[in-house]
Amino acid sequence: MVEPFAESFKIKMVEPVFRSTREQRTGWIKEARYNIFNLRSEQVYIDLLTDSGTSAMSQQQWAEMMLGDESYAGANSYYKLKQSIEDVFGFEYFLPVHQGRAAENVLFSVLVKEGNIVPGNAHFDTTRGHIEYRRATALDCTIQEAYNTRLIHPFKGNIDTVILQHVLEKYADDIPFIILTLTCNTTGGQPVSMQNMKDVRALADAYSIPLVYDAARFAENAYFIKEREDGYRDRTIPSIVTEMFSYADAITMSSKKDGNVNIGGFIAFREKDWYDKACTYNIMFEGYLTYGGMSGRDMNALACGLSEAIEYDYLDTRIKQTEYLANHLLEQGIPVQQPTGGHAVYIDATRFLTRVPREEFIAQTLAIELYLEAGVRAVEIGTLLADRDPQTGKNRYPALEYLRLAIPRRVYTNNHMDVAAAALVNIFNRREQISSGYRIIREAPIMRHFTVELEPVKAR
Repeated sequence: MVEPFAESFKIKMVEPVFRSTREQRTGWIKEARYNIFNLRSEQVYIDLLTDSGTSAMSQQQWAEMMLGDESYAGANSYYKLKQSIEDVFGFEYFLPVHQGRAAENVLFSVLVKEGNIVPGNAHFDTTRGHIEYRRATALDCTIQEAYNTRLIHPFKGNIDTVILQHVLEKYADDIPFIILTLTCNTTGGQPVSMQNMKDVRALADAYSIPLVYDAARFAENAYFIKEREDGYRDRTIPSIVTEMFSYADAITMSSKKDGNVNIGGFIAFREKDWYDKACTYNIMFEGYLTYGGMSGRDMNALACGLSEAIEYDYLDTRIKQTEYLANHLLEQGIPVQQPTGGHAVYIDATRFLTRVPREEFIAQTLAIELYLEAGVRAVEIGTLLADRDPQTGKNRYPALEYLRLAIPRRVYTNNHMDVAAAALVNIFNRREQISSGYRIIREAPIMRHFTVELEPVKAR
């Protein structure tokens, strides 16, 4: 007997979406210079660009918004958030910021210097950008299993500790910290095991190097530990989170992900020394110490959202929707990163569009095809995002070209997932007809994918 399953929430408010024609979308994407970030939201039918700041808040969070204290200094909303962070993560010291990249900017201003080496598990775009902006090197030490999308490995976000040890032996004096991203976005929303956290912590201690977590999707990572790692099946999500963060010296967080808010982030510190140094930069870049770029109402919503994020039923619903979309695609032979990650389905664009040259941005080509097909907006995690090598100025070609379909929390139904799947199947069935992509006509010197302008290599 199959046990019936449904979402762990009811829908209380709705937002209309507009169904456009292919002719309209063809004009809009051309006006956007073939950059999906340039599309207006009303030109998008189903928006899977990102899960960052796009989720639906709960009724409790909306209620907390009405209680926000907007005092410039000493707002009770700050202390409410401070208590929530201490309860969930176990960190006494924290600074609020307006989002994750701001947290990186403040913390890295304290820690990263020119010539440094920062090892981690597949740095994401803003992390790498903030490191390289400071003329340091972001060094990926991810396990090789992460780059085989057919391989079933439960923790493709893990750091290869053998590689990490070699890096530590060679560069220890130039390494300000090791960073672990939970879950690892660049490898497909893949989790890091608790054992890997312990092993990385042991190496960090052996070389007296701090360990920092990017905690944007910490709750999803804890869910995967419970579901996939030996010895954790009977543990609660809060207890798993407590253990996870016991191995970290500091954390950055974009609260727009697992915090289930539309804006906000924070840095949390184990030791007061780092906190004291970061305070100066937080005041310079973000705002006073007790608001740091966030309003009181947003701090209230986040304080509530952090506790809701570690509820098992909510997480189970969240992850199962991602699995639902991935399974539909796999049934049709569409290549996706396996096993399914947390916040998104990652399509292996190189295996999908086999005739498009890599220098013509395979994953971006697929993103444009998906938008034209059904008005579904997804994002390239590939060569555009990888930027150019700072030393040579040449494109960096990553091991994998992904099209990421990021699913906002509690926003879309499985019917919307069916539409996205059907559109991708249609493109897959005509993939042999797609043999060319796009060329760059304008780009920024760093994090170019946000503002890049493109044109087709061949007339369409």
